Amino acid sequence: MRQSSVVSRRVAATAVSLVLTLGVAACAGPEDTGAKGGTSGKAAGAPQKGGTLTVLNAEAQTDFDPARLYTSGGGNVPSLVFRTLTTRNREAGAAGTQVVPDLATDTGRPNKDATEWTYTLKEGLKFEDGTPITSADIKYGIERSFAAELSGGAPYLRDWLVGGDTYQGPYKAASDGKKGKGLASIVTPDARTIVFKLKKPEGEFPFVATQTQFTPVPKAKDTGAKYEEHPVSSGPYKVVRNENDGERLTLERNEHWDPKTDEERKAYPDRIDVRSGLDEAVINQRLATSTGADASAVTTDTNLGPAELAQVGSDKALAARVGTGRFGYTNYIAFNPKVKPFDNPKVRQAISYAINRTSVVNAAGGSALAEPATTFLPEQKAFGFLPYDHFPAGKTGDPEKAKAVLKEAGYPDGLTVTLLHSTAQNRNTSPEIATAVQEALGKAGITVKLDGQEPNSFNEKRWSVKDAPGFFLSRWGADWPAGGPFLAPIFDGRQIVTNGSNYNHAQLNDPAVNKEIDEINKLTDLKAAAARWGALDKKIGEQALDVPLFHPVYKRLVGKNVKNVVISDWTGVLDISQVSVK
Repeated sequence: MRQSSVVSRRVAATAVSLVLTLGVAACAGPEDTGAKGGTSGKAAGAPQKGGTLTVLNAEAQTDFDPARLYTSGGGNVPSLVFRTLTTRNREAGAAGTQVVPDLATDTGRPNKDATEWTYTLKEGLKFEDGTPITSADIKYGIERSFAAELSGGAPYLRDWLVGGDTYQGPYKAASDGKKGKGLASIVTPDARTIVFKLKKPEGEFPFVATQTQFTPVPKAKDTGAKYEEHPVSSGPYKVVRNENDGERLTLERNEHWDPKTDEERKAYPDRIDVRSGLDEAVINQRLATSTGADASAVTTDTNLGPAELAQVGSDKALAARVGTGRFGYTNYIAFNPKVKPFDNPKVRQAISYAINRTSVVNAAGGSALAEPATTFLPEQKAFGFLPYDHFPAGKTGDPEKAKAVLKEAGYPDGLTVTLLHSTAQNRNTSPEIATAVQEALGKAGITVKLDGQEPNSFNEKRWSVKDAPGFFLSRWGADWPAGGPFLAPIFDGRQIVTNGSNYNHAQLNDPAVNKEIDEINKLTDLKAAAARWGALDKKIGEQALDVPLFHPVYKRLVGKNVKNVVISDWTGVLDISQVSVK
């Protein structure tokens, strides 16, 4: 989430939760392959077209407007209706972390310093009414995402495009009094070409082009804030019903979608019926029972919990319908070195040595739902993961080593600290995790007082430069599978915000770190960039500015008639565009 404006930071504060509720950062699938993603090997026969896929969700698919959605890779349900310049590769595992063309013929052509990106549209692209999709439609779709009335989408273009920081969208009059004025930094020399001019080098621009803001919108059909009721489809399905702001969403085939122009979406079902506002326990029970329409159902936002997994484990047929997914996400302890005694590196190191990751993982739901972490970057090649453990504590912590380092810090008799955590029962930043930390540190002579705050208060405090405590639980997820949106918001000193949401918990402003981030951003070779991100993660880790705790694992059920399940390392979730129900 590389951003600089206050607005961008406020938006990004909700990014991870939005991504999760939209089904981009979660998991589902019929078979636990033991790998990081997989496809169903249990369902007999090849996938067939036809039938209705039911989606059972807790959270509604709100703001179904491409300008307002905060998605990665095009999203899940949104990507059935909205095509973008690029998208995620719809394959299982690590292959699914790659960017591939969608509306465009390639993933983008940069100029020498990656400050300008050019795309050419495929031939034969059409909207649901049969009219051709042009580069002007994509330009207009992006421009309307700048309108205050349509806020909520990803912030990158506001920060990256030349003039993006002052542009207010096509609905508001510009300084010359003219409405509908476009961004000069988006150029459309002809109907199939679009060029983006950036403020600085951005080698990861193809990832950003997967966001739904890059969806074409015909200007003549734009109804502003009401557009979400019937957005014009560029994908395999069109909206035929949207009740209660996405609580009930019905999609049917778009007859003008040409699969010859779309190598990614299979679009097997004839109809998609999204039903939301359901209790999570009810969702899992309905998927487990799989009667009637629920036999052809999935969920994009509801995980199995420890108790449910124990029940599933005793039923082989049910266990075969549980899928495992991993999304780029890290739960960690954050330090604010501006607050004593955390200004002392030795204190931070002592806490690092004391942590019992086995007890933390158990508090997070057990090894089926969490994996211990010693690096800030997730354990995926796409992020640039480089193994390291600067303060090895073993599986259960090293209290004696922690005591020795604490003595070096000037606290031979131990010390007392306060840990901020959330009261939300999310097994991420919740009381269970805080208690596990408290118990581990107690063995090292560190008395931990717990300060539980309701979610809003908790978030306000941990993201505040002024009021942030010295010691708190936190978590971070990336908008796409690369090191940039993971490390830059947390450790780039230029992204410290004093009057808004600040994600740089350590308030680190190291010129060498900032320079390296800029140098990596220039790279269009994503493999080379990944290696640099991993090395930077390892270097920053030496300062003990945080204690990585665990990476979550997502377990989800699908109905017994669901076939062709694909789970990628980009999303960690069943890709709804691949599913068959016949």
